[in-house]
Amino acid sequence: MSRGFFIVLEGPEGSGKSTLMGPLVERMRASHVDPVVVREPGSTRAAEIAREALLDPEHPIGPLAELFLYLAARADLVHTIIRPALDAGRVVLSDRFALSTEAYQMVGRGLDPALVRAGNRAATQGITPDLTLILDLSPELGQARQIAAGKRQDRLDRESAEFHRRVVEYYLAVQGEGVRHLDGRLPPDQLLQTAWSEVRAAAPALFPVVVG
Repeated sequence: MSRGFFIVLEGPEGSGKSTLMGPLVERMRASHVDPVVVREPGSTRAAEIAREALLDPEHPIGPLAELFLYLAARADLVHTIIRPALDAGRVVLSDRFALSTEAYQMVGRGLDPALVRAGNRAATQGITPDLTLILDLSPELGQARQIAAGKRQDRLDRESAEFHRRVVEYYLAVQGEGVRHLDGRLPPDQLLQTAWSEVRAAAPALFPVVVG
């Protein structure tokens, strides 16, 4: 293989990305593929520092500064981990990528689309996911899940209901090559089965072993 395969999990707060990630990785390993697993923002020292600043509810950040911190974290992650892994023929599985910046900063914050998209192109070095799995869920159900799980609310969790509604509506409208929408209301085992079916359909040569 000359290039790896890039899979991204996307969705609003509480949609189940983190719950899906672990079992999906295990399915891949059972199919004899060991993915490189990353999260955004994070997974490098610089990106984790940016993550702490971005999500701290006690320290407000202006929309433009927020955008640049996300882009800086993404640029470092792509340079340090994602591009080298793909160039080495690895499968990369990421919890969020450039689409999150469109949903949260471009639509949620109302920043200039041209600015956001140009920043994304620079930060990603032109890398785009081969498969994007969007977990669709209403903001009300997402918030209820977080409360039930006892999650400490970060700075984005505390945004207005209208902010989260804009984010969800943008995700619901996203279409394109390699984009698949999953029902975030599904129980975890059914969501895993649906996600795994989409992964195998997108890369049957990579995942020929039927697991589960």
